[in-house]
Amino acid sequence: MVQSRAQNILREKVIFSRQYPIFLSDTIGVTSHYQRLHAHDALEINMIKSGTGYYMINGERYDFCEGDILLINSNDLHCAYETGNLVMQVITVDASWFLGTLRYDPDILAPFKEMGLYFSNLLDRNNERMGLLRSLLLQMQEEHEAERPSYTSMVYTLLMQFLVNVNRYFRMDTLKENKTTITTPQLEKIWHVTRIMEEQFAYPWSLEELSALVYLSPSRFSDIFRRTVGMSPLMYLIHLRLENAYTLLQTTDRKILDIAMECGFRTLSNFNRLFKRHIGTEPRNIRSKPGLCDSKIVLVFERLGGAVKTQIE
Repeated sequence: MVQSRAQNILREKVIFSRQYPIFLSDTIGVTSHYQRLHAHDALEINMIKSGTGYYMINGERYDFCEGDILLINSNDLHCAYETGNLVMQVITVDASWFLGTLRYDPDILAPFKEMGLYFSNLLDRNNERMGLLRSLLLQMQEEHEAERPSYTSMVYTLLMQFLVNVNRYFRMDTLKENKTTITTPQLEKIWHVTRIMEEQFAYPWSLEELSALVYLSPSRFSDIFRRTVGMSPLMYLIHLRLENAYTLLQTTDRKILDIAMECGFRTLSNFNRLFKRHIGTEPRNIRSKPGLCDSKIVLVFERLGGAVKTQIE
């Protein structure tokens, strides 16, 4: 039996423009938001422009590399991690944009509505249509950024072509049953705990205290948490603390010792050691770190797809 999605999880509300309900941009590395376990009420498409990493989606791990495309449905509980030099195109779109089309093509959103039944979050990288899908996404981004006359209609048209091709050529008869799938109640328990951890990241949580929040034994809780999030509860807590420390280093001139203490680290030496291990540099270097380019569209266009066919195949 295919595991149902976490339908009852409180989703984040994404606010879109009513005239143009889509966000489209690149992310370099994995931002702190994407590392947190979250769900939202929008549909999401990710294309890996370069590098490697993995997604945890509803307790399943999906390793990705350059050229891969992932679909994330509303309600999907997910987080992402980088393993090397990641640049990722992120498209977030309001499903209501397709209401008119659904009247005469009720299957246009099947890749999302039937996720886990006939479609996988990670599209088959060996499918011969992958080149076309990449090209459509790259041209969509080029139109979005150039803002030429009627670009909104062009973005919509390209997005429709993308969905039609996924629906036609990436549908599977059945997905393999995963006997280790996390259940919806378990997902909701982990979601609840991560929210508390994010709000009280400086508190000296123990594994016993965290597991008690959802009435599980420490060993059982730790196992479910690791399979859902991709790391242990205490490692997730360290990442939350480092993330907040990183933000304070970038946005304030406060002493590093004060930042370390506020974020829950007991000693400055421990903070410096963990920061260098996980961030890759010392805390004092963050304030002089140069900004990064926001878009890699020109650099990757030819490598990932080149010219786009304009017809729906």
